[in-house]
Amino acid sequence: MKNKITYLVLLAITCVTSYAQVASKKEAKGDKEYAKYAYIDAIKTYERIYEKGYKSSDMLIKIGNAYYFNAELEKANKWYAELYATAPDQEPEFYYRFAQTLKAVKDNDKSDAMMAVFVQKKGGDTRAKIFAKNRDYLAEIKSNSGRYKIENAGINTQYSEYGTTFMGTKVVFSSARDTGNFSKRIHTWTGQYFTNLYDSPISEDGSLGAVGKFGKKINTKYHEDTPAFTKDGKTVYFTRNNYLDGRGFDTSKVTLLKIYKATVDKEGQWNNITALPFNSDSYQTAHPALSPDEKTLYFASDMPGTRGQSDLFKVKINDDGSFGTTENLGDSINTEGRETFPFISDDNELYFASDGQPGLGGLDIYITKIPKDGSTNFKEVLNVGEEANSPKDDFAFIINFKTKKGFLSSNRDGGQGSDDIYKFVETKPIWCEQVLLGVITDEDTKAVLPNTKLQLFDDNFNKIKETTSDVEGKYEFTEVVCGTKYYVRASLEEYTTKEVPVTIGKETGNTKLNIELTSEGCKVKVGDDLADCFKINIIYFDLDKWNIRPDAAVDLAKLLDVLNQNPSMKINIRSHTDSRASFSYNDKLSNRRAKSTKDWLIKNGIATDRLTSEGLGENELVNKCSDGAKCTEAEHQLNRRSEFIIIAL
Repeated sequence: MKNKITYLVLLAITCVTSYAQVASKKEAKGDKEYAKYAYIDAIKTYERIYEKGYKSSDMLIKIGNAYYFNAELEKANKWYAELYATAPDQEPEFYYRFAQTLKAVKDNDKSDAMMAVFVQKKGGDTRAKIFAKNRDYLAEIKSNSGRYKIENAGINTQYSEYGTTFMGTKVVFSSARDTGNFSKRIHTWTGQYFTNLYDSPISEDGSLGAVGKFGKKINTKYHEDTPAFTKDGKTVYFTRNNYLDGRGFDTSKVTLLKIYKATVDKEGQWNNITALPFNSDSYQTAHPALSPDEKTLYFASDMPGTRGQSDLFKVKINDDGSFGTTENLGDSINTEGRETFPFISDDNELYFASDGQPGLGGLDIYITKIPKDGSTNFKEVLNVGEEANSPKDDFAFIINFKTKKGFLSSNRDGGQGSDDIYKFVETKPIWCEQVLLGVITDEDTKAVLPNTKLQLFDDNFNKIKETTSDVEGKYEFTEVVCGTKYYVRASLEEYTTKEVPVTIGKETGNTKLNIELTSEGCKVKVGDDLADCFKINIIYFDLDKWNIRPDAAVDLAKLLDVLNQNPSMKINIRSHTDSRASFSYNDKLSNRRAKSTKDWLIKNGIATDRLTSEGLGENELVNKCSDGAKCTEAEHQLNRRSEFIIIAL
């Protein structure tokens, strides 16, 4: 049996229908047991009266809920399906639960159909919004799958084993196994013994060895599970029913869950057991997990401010051992469903179980990165995929960041007990990690350009970060999002600022973006062509024409500006023709074109003594298109041009 915190939330909150008039005393007895969370007894009572012909919508949903809350989704599906067939108009939560059980029997199409009804009836629900936004979630899960090699951990029994935690070279886990203690109590909710903590050494291949009872003073006759140890092994946080020193329970005699702390005494025994100050007799806290620096405790709870049946929270651990204010992890993580069993890896990745995020059915395992600024602005939550997840409940994921080996718990088909522990090896990371990098150079000389300022913008031109190219002209932006479009702006004194779009690759690796910058000024000498220096396009003419074309006027305006900025500069305008027509005709045509260009500049304010012109006809062809050669019109066009040669500075 697993203390999935959300199974213990007051059912009055989550019941899909109100209590109807009971059909018999036996149904009333079932209602009473159901209300006490004694789901096993309730199921037996309801099913017995169902077999005798007593049936109502209220009873069908209670049987379905009893199985649902006890993580037997296939059995819950049978009763939900019968209810839907006879009374399809139900409260919104029913369609969500029905959809979950349909995934358990691998009827994904009908599950999506029920989720569509859920969205229609309760569109403001976080789970509805996530589903509407991620209609292709199965394809995404498929792309994340095939990353784990999973095997039975070797310590499972016919009872429930779950919730492993690293403690040095051992793991500590929860089990409802029968240890031969005649005073062991059976939980009417599951029909199994209450869980205690056990430990087992980890073999080199990841298997677990001989099992031993853990922490004599920590284990009691009620539930203990999911411990979290400090790295020095001297402090443990763990979950237990609200029972301490022989006293406990709330006013309704319900054994809620609380988080406790214990430390190792001088004799090496776990002692000084205390309840954490943010516990309460009116709500539950469970499943503690420590951040790598051990300054933050993460946990699950249904405390006030919870969005769903249980949420994930965090609380700061102060230097003096006191605790700060609890903080909900927010809408990126928590839904109106169940979020539970957090685990933080050494590289600050948060793993948790949820049935509110899009998944394969029941609880699925998810991963997100904890923001470096310590906020709750989690940017991306991913389903870790098959084989870690199944149509049943998958939870309590832990992993050694260095070895990539770990454990998870599941009640998937093929197990030995209601929950079993599985060992796994992660074969490849889930995150696509990309670096955007490149070299900044001069467009003309190809020389590298150090100290260039690089700014990275998103698709909406919001600046994300900036950097500077190094002595080799190299730059890089780390932690860019795979498959995302960005803009890179490069700026350097005496160069024209350039902005270049780039789309990051979709697989782990580097995206290269080399950028060439154009100099805003250039050194010239007599004999240089201004078309080269100032990037002025060649002035083209139409066949047998010498008038200035509109496109040529644009480029002449650039030349005009250069001459105005350099008043001592003089140029020789040289016009050329193609090879068609006679030499004599082409000489005259080219002279008219050169004069036409010169006249345009004089008309726009350039002194006559700064300009000379000459026509070179077809004497200086730039290609093979001489008389008799077969050339395209585009090739002939290249020869109909003007040049601007500097003759004085």
